[in-house]
Amino acid sequence: MAQRILVILGHPSADSLSAALAQSYKEGAQAAGAQVRLLDLGALAFDPILRAGYRGEQALEPDLQAAQAQISWAEHLVWVYPTWWGAMPALLKGFIDRVFLPGFAFKYRQGSSLWDRLLAGRSAQLLVTMDSPPWYYRWVQHMPGHHQMKKTILEFSGIRPVRVQSFGPVRTADAARRQRWLERARRLGEEAQRI
Repeated sequence: MAQRILVILGHPSADSLSAALAQSYKEGAQAAGAQVRLLDLGALAFDPILRAGYRGEQALEPDLQAAQAQISWAEHLVWVYPTWWGAMPALLKGFIDRVFLPGFAFKYRQGSSLWDRLLAGRSAQLLVTMDSPPWYYRWVQHMPGHHQMKKTILEFSGIRPVRVQSFGPVRTADAARRQRWLERARRLGEEAQRI
């Protein structure tokens, strides 16, 4: 049976390198026989601010209801986004704040500091662009955005394994290097069926 993959584009611009990487991954996964859907966060209509935290009720917009349904459908989630100021863009963080809610992504246990991971059974791949060299982001800055996404969001919700592929530095990359990155994204898509 073909794997169900949801590619989530977390860059607000549809003509970004992130968008091109998402498309390359999608094409590679489809060529390998996967069922693939693309969720472009920049095209969704929603308030990215969780207005009352978890204390109050904030109705999900139709686009966020549809996004939750697509996440529930998927067996493998591919997150494609840039690193800005060491972490994900506000659009992606707002999406996670609004969608990864108690009762959907996790559930705290009554009278306990433990929780249930409601999105278990799924895996994830992060394709992350950055202007820093990946070695610098790893060894000097200690990958704060990667840890946030992998450990405190996805694994907290039960999604594992989470693999990370960094692309950078983008600012100084020539056309040939960008093309190699697109080919790498396509290969990762082709390999997704084996995860």
